[in-house]
Amino acid sequence: MFDKAAKAFFHLLARSEGVKTLVSQYGMRKPSSFARRFIAGETVEEAIAAARGVEAQGLLQTLDYLGESITSMAEADAATLDYLRVIDAVKQSGVIRNLSLKLTQLGLSVDRATAVDNMRRILDAADGFFVRIDMENSPYTDITLEVFETLWALKYRHVGVVLQSDLYRTDEDIKRINQLGARIRLVKGAYKEPRTVAYQRKADVDAAYLRQMQVLLTEGHYPAIATHDPHMITATKRFSSERGIAADRFEFQMLYGIRRDLQLSLTRDGYRVRIYIPFGRQWFPYFMRRLGERPANVSFVVRGLLSEV
Repeated sequence: MFDKAAKAFFHLLARSEGVKTLVSQYGMRKPSSFARRFIAGETVEEAIAAARGVEAQGLLQTLDYLGESITSMAEADAATLDYLRVIDAVKQSGVIRNLSLKLTQLGLSVDRATAVDNMRRILDAADGFFVRIDMENSPYTDITLEVFETLWALKYRHVGVVLQSDLYRTDEDIKRINQLGARIRLVKGAYKEPRTVAYQRKADVDAAYLRQMQVLLTEGHYPAIATHDPHMITATKRFSSERGIAADRFEFQMLYGIRRDLQLSLTRDGYRVRIYIPFGRQWFPYFMRRLGERPANVSFVVRGLLSEV
């Protein structure tokens, strides 16, 4: 795994308009383009096609229309309308009804009430769906959980949230969300966080993840164990087996295009595996975060760029 300096480097690139222009020029140009390894495409039709391919392999899926950190009410309203169109397309397609989204995409950084209203519009339209609120970097943790609790108090029960193991606060946040009876996706955390709020050593993040995974399996409500780390997966399988926790009481989650061999292996072993399928024109920041997580991702992209130009 990359060290924190490399992770910081890719977060810096994610904010570079020059790099964005270069990568965007080639990343989605044709079906074989390098970015399509990790991103289904720019349209909902491409995302649905990818979802069908995933489901045909016996895997579950969730669709994520990429976008974050909008700066105006108009952008927030446009993103909400886009999600309503995605919901309609999913209903017509017959694929699994599961969505993931970010609150800053719906206006959280502009106005909290607007984000809540936009989430309600989406949840009201998403009949028969499960909608997961993705967690963003640590300045948004408190307000994201507050919005989630507001929605829960309004009796929305087809909504869940994501928590990040690298943050010191996550043990307490798990207790907080478990008490509601809500569903949690546990991730290690893809953002560069300061040492004042987050573990900096991989060993510490791993220890936190294992500890929190065990709490979720024993006290949680259909948790999602989201990881590509074979050690974390083996530990989850061992712990659930030792405690007699049935495979249908939780699921593994993985990213589209990463460790496909492991995804299929887990499915063959009888575990539920859900694939996070991102799509949309605002794919560049997500793409940079994926590069910052694994060296193999970078070499794959470099080869792709050389073949494209």
